[in-house]
Formats: sequence, structure tokens, C-alpha cells
Amino acid sequence: MGSIPTSNAAVVRALFLALFSTGALAQTAAPGAVQVPSTSSGQAYPLKPIRLVVPFPAGASSDVVGRMLGQKMSEQMGQQVVADNRAGAGGNLGIALAAKSPPDGYTIVIATASIAVSVSLYSNPGYDAVRDLAPVARLTSIPNVLIVHPSVPAKTLREFVNLARTHPGKLNYGSGGAGTTNHLANELLKHLEKINIVHVPYKGVTQAMTAMMGGEVDEVVMPVTTAIPQVRAGKVRALAVLTEQRVATLPDVPTGTEAGVKGFTMPLWYGMFAPVATPRDIVLRLNRELVRVLEAPDMRERLASQGVDPWPGTPEQLGELLRADIERYGTIARSAGLPKQ
Repeated sequence: MGSIPTSNAAVVRALFLALFSTGALAQTAAPGAVQVPSTSSGQAYPLKPIRLVVPFPAGASSDVVGRMLGQKMSEQMGQQVVADNRAGAGGNLGIALAAKSPPDGYTIVIATASIAVSVSLYSNPGYDAVRDLAPVARLTSIPNVLIVHPSVPAKTLREFVNLARTHPGKLNYGSGGAGTTNHLANELLKHLEKINIVHVPYKGVTQAMTAMMGGEVDEVVMPVTTAIPQVRAGKVRALAVLTEQRVATLPDVPTGTEAGVKGFTMPLWYGMFAPVATPRDIVLRLNRELVRVLEAPDMRERLASQGVDPWPGTPEQLGELLRADIERYGTIARSAGLPKQ
């Protein structure tokens, strides 16, 4: 076969490169070659910054964890993962925004277990958690803790319950809004102990804690990661962690059961979701990056210092967790007689 004329050589080389860059020659790639997720146009993903919707205010535990994960993902993926706080309606505003975003891999949302609670407490949260979102990765598990203002004359959870029973309707609690786990935790306590404490919702649980420290409310249930600095500073009093076992970062604080209220548990988990039609290869790429982040020794150490346990999992495991918790929290809401908003 004769050689290609010099005048045509550049054209052939350009054609070859164009075919390879669009994946047309992918079939001839060597076995074991790394496959790079692509967009529908065949371009490598990601080509631009990724928006990470955080459906709670800055300073909330989901914001802290989300920004930590986003920073590490940015380093790994070569594109910025930019946090976008969209607080309100117990997290529903931000989640609904993400669910309605283009399913191209450039919008993801970090959600808490509140996404499973909202199904039972909102007639129209703005999205269907199972139908409108694609699970990407299970992320972390965080214990909740019940804290009170130092002026509340209760040193233990049992004393707090007795105080509420003696003065029905006089004590109140703050939450991050209807449908959050901190809301449902208090409603569970009310149901278990047959007490009357008044709900005061805020845009986020950090605002509820700030309000409590200012004397506006008496009690708040919130993630340990956000409460620890104030507990250690003596600005709030921790009465119980809402887990099966005690928490290493608050070793002297009893569990709800140890404190005398059997069944008073309300763990908190975080998961990453994307709009439902996001391409499967992009979902799997994001999952791999998140698992890699959570398994990094420096990240595990940073999370542990905040009282956060890494809990990486597959999209399928997150989907199963979501469905199971929708049923679990629905049972609690029905048992407590909570009306839908």
C-alpha cells in the first residue's frame, strides 16, 4: 500500500483525533482502560462547576458536611463543587429546586433524613422523594442530641419531662421547620411521655439554637456536630443523645433510653441525590468520587472530630434507606397524630 500524500496527512491525523475524542474508537480501547463518564454530547464529565444545593442555612451541620465533601470532590474531579444554600420549609425548598433542575449531573443536593419525614408532614413538599430524585450515595450518620437553655431547671431528661408534665404548654422547643428530624424527635418525645411542649419552627436548626441561647425557646434537638461547641462552652446543657449507644464526642451524655425514655431514638443520616433522569454513568461517577472522599484518612479524621461517622454506600443502599425511613417516620407521625401541613 502506498504512503499517504503529505498534503493529506494532516487531514487524516485530524480525523483520527476527532473520532477518538468523541468516543467513536472506544471499542478499540485496550482492555482495562479507564472509561470516563460522558454527557449526552459525548464530552467528558464534568466540564464545568457542579452546584451542590444545601437545603439548610450556612452553619447547619448539613452545610458543614456538604462543604467539606464538596472541597474534597473539587480536588479530585478538577472542577469546583460550589455550595448553594437554599433554606426553608424544613429543607423542602432546596430539595425541590434540585429535583426540578436539568438532569445533566451539574446539580446535586445533600439531604438529611428529613427528606423521609416530609412525606408524612407535608401535603405538597414540592417534589416526590422517590419519583423525582436519583439516589447517588449514602454519606454519613450523625447522632442527634437534646439540649436546653441553662436557665431551664432540669439537669436530666427525666427532670425535663417532669417539668413539662407539671407545667403543660409552658415549655417550648425550636426546630429547623416542620418535617425535620428535630421536629419529629420532639413530637416523638411528646407522644412517648404524654407531655405538652410548644413547637416554634425556624428556617434552620442553627437559628433555633441561636434563639434558644437568646432565651426565645427552652429546648432544641439538633445534630451533635453543631451542638458540640456550645455544649463544651457551657452555653447549653445536653440532656440526652438520641442514639442506641453513647457518642464518643459527648461521652458523659446518656442516651434517651438511659435517661429514662425508652424508645427515644432519632438518628440522622445524610445522602446525596440528583434529578431523577441524571445519566446512570454520571450517577456512578459521583458515587465513586464521594466514596473515595469518605474513605480518605484525612476526611475520616475531620468528620470524626465533628462527631460524624462516615457511612458510604451505593445508590441502591441510599434508595432502600429512603424507602424504609419513609415507612418508619410515617408510623411515628401517625402514632403521634401529627397533621399534614
